[in-house]
Amino acid sequence: MAQIVTIQFTKAGKMFDFNAGTLELAQGDHVVVETERGIGVGQIVKPPVERDGEAVTALAPVKRKATAEDMATVERITQKEQEAYRFCVNRIIERNMPMKLVRVEYQFDSSKAIFFFTADGRVDFRDLVKDLAHSFHTRIEMRQIGVRDEAKMTGGIGICGRELCCSSFLREFQPVSVKMAKEQNLALNPNKISGQCGRLLCCLDYEYETYCCLRKNFPKAGKRIRTVTAVGVVDKINILTGNITLKLDDNKIIVIKRDEIIGDGAPVTTPLQAAPEASPPQQRVRERRPEPRKKQEKTSLETYTQNEERVKPQPSPQAARPTPAVVPDPDGSKTGQPRKKHRSRKHGHRKPSGSGQDNGTPTPTSGA
Repeated sequence: MAQIVTIQFTKAGKMFDFNAGTLELAQGDHVVVETERGIGVGQIVKPPVERDGEAVTALAPVKRKATAEDMATVERITQKEQEAYRFCVNRIIERNMPMKLVRVEYQFDSSKAIFFFTADGRVDFRDLVKDLAHSFHTRIEMRQIGVRDEAKMTGGIGICGRELCCSSFLREFQPVSVKMAKEQNLALNPNKISGQCGRLLCCLDYEYETYCCLRKNFPKAGKRIRTVTAVGVVDKINILTGNITLKLDDNKIIVIKRDEIIGDGAPVTTPLQAAPEASPPQQRVRERRPEPRKKQEKTSLETYTQNEERVKPQPSPQAARPTPAVVPDPDGSKTGQPRKKHRSRKHGHRKPSGSGQDNGTPTPTSGA
């Protein structure tokens, strides 16, 4: 069984597990460990705990417990960080660079210095790195961070009057949305629901689940409910106190408790809309649309001729008389129909001769 301790390198920073080995350590002690960045000094947050497994054997071991000389070295490094911070700020102002320096961190062995800064976009800091390396004679690393990390490193007092959560105890940032503020009936004023970093307050996430659970036992706003003495519409809900503001039909406002609700209220009906109970509901008669006329189907010439012969009456043998010879119409009209007159032809004028026909007889021509 291995002894595992949890260590943090900055206040409210990320926690890392290390293998204590045979060292006798307690919560609050400072130890020297080796990390990916190099050697550093951290503080034990949780006391040693016995664990077993393959993952435990892969943990980095604790080198030693920090001595007085190690703590004196930490104080000297802190002074060097302040000097490097002032020097870098002056260089940024002289070069008029669009960036803001937040913090400077030195490794325990002064092998590398990390400069944390914020900027709206990408910044060309090659000349700045040359100045810093020439002045401090160590490795320089420039790291761009966000506004939330800036507030965590800088610290301060929030609108609630307490120290910022991110710089006091909050180790990881959780996503926060406007829906959390709406669920808690907060005013959607950016000045009231935003923190020092300009983002939504992290504390909006603390009570969000509690509000969601309690709201299930309350009616929604706008729902009509009924109590022993009144019937109205829910106007406001106070989840913490359990009070419900009810608006009655006569626009009167009353406050009731959750236990006073009996059930859902009946919808409001006016005298014109109310139907008599004795008379049964009348059924609407559906008007019948006139049927569209069917198009006459086209028939063949043979079918048409057969239908005409079937309808045409047969003349009796006694009344049979010889029919006069049919003379062809010079205008080419149908036999048996009266001759149509042209409207453009004047009265008294006849058709000029020489048309090729005269009373059915062809005009004589001189031929060879």
